[in-house]
Amino acid sequence: MSTSSRPSRPLVAALVVVVAALGLWFMRRTPSTPVSSGPAASERAAATAPPARFADITTEAGLGGFVRLNGATGDKLLPETTGGGGAFVDVDNDGDLDVVLVNGRAWPWTKDAGAAPRSTVVLYTNDGTGHFTDTTAAAGLAVQRYGMGIAAGDFDNDGWTDLYITAVGQNVLLENVGGRFHDITASAGVAGRADQWSTCATWFDADSDGDLDLFVCNYVRWSRELDRAQEFSLAGVGRAYGPPRNFAGTAPLFFVNQGDGRFSERAAAAGLVVTDPVTKAPAAKSLGVALAHLDDNHCPDLVVANDTVRNYAFRNRCDGTFEEVGTTLGLAYDGYGNARSGMGIDIADVRDDGAPVVAIGNFANEMTAFFARQASGQFVDEAIASGIGAASRAHLTFGVLFVDYDLDGREDLLTVNGHVEDQIALVQKSQTHAQPAGLYWNAGPEAATTFVPVTDTGALATPIVGRGGAYGDIDGDGDLDLLLVPTTGAVRLLRNAVEPRRWFRLRLVGTTSPHDAVGAVVEVTSGGRTRRRIVSPTHGYLSQSDPALTFGLAEGETPETIRVTWPRGAVQTLSGVPLGQTTTITEAQ
Repeated sequence: MSTSSRPSRPLVAALVVVVAALGLWFMRRTPSTPVSSGPAASERAAATAPPARFADITTEAGLGGFVRLNGATGDKLLPETTGGGGAFVDVDNDGDLDVVLVNGRAWPWTKDAGAAPRSTVVLYTNDGTGHFTDTTAAAGLAVQRYGMGIAAGDFDNDGWTDLYITAVGQNVLLENVGGRFHDITASAGVAGRADQWSTCATWFDADSDGDLDLFVCNYVRWSRELDRAQEFSLAGVGRAYGPPRNFAGTAPLFFVNQGDGRFSERAAAAGLVVTDPVTKAPAAKSLGVALAHLDDNHCPDLVVANDTVRNYAFRNRCDGTFEEVGTTLGLAYDGYGNARSGMGIDIADVRDDGAPVVAIGNFANEMTAFFARQASGQFVDEAIASGIGAASRAHLTFGVLFVDYDLDGREDLLTVNGHVEDQIALVQKSQTHAQPAGLYWNAGPEAATTFVPVTDTGALATPIVGRGGAYGDIDGDGDLDLLLVPTTGAVRLLRNAVEPRRWFRLRLVGTTSPHDAVGAVVEVTSGGRTRRRIVSPTHGYLSQSDPALTFGLAEGETPETIRVTWPRGAVQTLSGVPLGQTTTITEAQ
């Protein structure tokens, strides 16, 4: 999340001033990124991105009362810069998407902390038209934590989506029983330790036994005392937020579902703990995770974005154990062998060639990573060649989402941006605390670059101190609306008003596989191309999007065949899917 060049403890006051004046803490190296070979840009046509028609409907939709708290009072403590997340999830099984928001809270040592506004997880229930009502208390979701992110999944296969909330301190598992939530953290054994700081999490069937397991990332070893001892400062400003490089690494949590409401923590036994080769201490500083299929088996793999240490790729052996192959695959570092400030992550087949692309948000002056898999199976960062590299340097990016905003059938890229330091403009004129979201239109394989920055983005252009982001169709009109969550302040709900397009949506239901089919692969053949998607709500940063798959269609295009590879390996093929609606595909027994 931050840079590598600031000293951990200045020896003299003058050194502090020099470092701050030069802006070394906030400014990373900006080398050009090597790109893979391909057709020369001069041989391909330039493209102009269509406008994005997003309108801010936060207040009129009923979400205007939510304000995220991060507890900041001037101490400049690192967790204040990293939350928070939100989710589009159907909690009441009425067929439309509700909104769950994760809040922070006042620090317990803060003066008059008991008088601070009470902050909890918040649920807004959708009436089906995109209007929401706060039903937090009635649903049993008024849970207090210094919250970070959320993971949604039906761990008990009863057809109701359960929620896992990550936090500074112990996490919480909320079982959904008929639309009302019950805290079963203690009995399930998934709290983690009180001295841990958990960030991203995802549900998936790691061992192909038909139920969902839970992978939870931790960030750094942190306490108020450790943070204050670092004495981070900016010249002319005073106390500043420090970099994670000055804190020790951690290990993730991996909770294996026992099938009876209880879980067993097996991160080390499963090969998911990466240690420093010298100290042998846990090395992860993780902020983002996404599911992928890195090989030809049906078992979902994990790619983890780390902050100031290398990224990880965990290849699933299909027996509940993993092999870390990030360096071998080319996902660990930038093109010069440097670790970057990895935050949010998303993975998609953006070129419809069967080769996944891994996008990772990074710090200001670092490009958003665009790792594209080559014919050799290795990944190369094609940020510059793809068209997102130069423009993305201007932002500090947390959330990254592949989302087809204009329903033309190609996955576009959204970035949710905002700096960590509220006084950054005093030492780095090119940066601001609040920043506009970035949007890159997928122009297709014939264009000079795959992605073209969108200059007319509607309400997306309004700067926020952005962190989490999610997408989902809140009003049933086919296009994908957006939820943007800041680290502090008001959330934003943006309605998409794209011109009418042809589309269809697929929702998968497992029978022998997990009920919500997380990890299933769907391949849709139409118009001479095959689009490949993975079923998962985990995209971006600390947030969850609609797990249903939305497919836009070009004029005259019709879906011909749909091939589903279920999480336990069964393959199912169908055709004749109707347009303009959601089709549920149930796993054949």
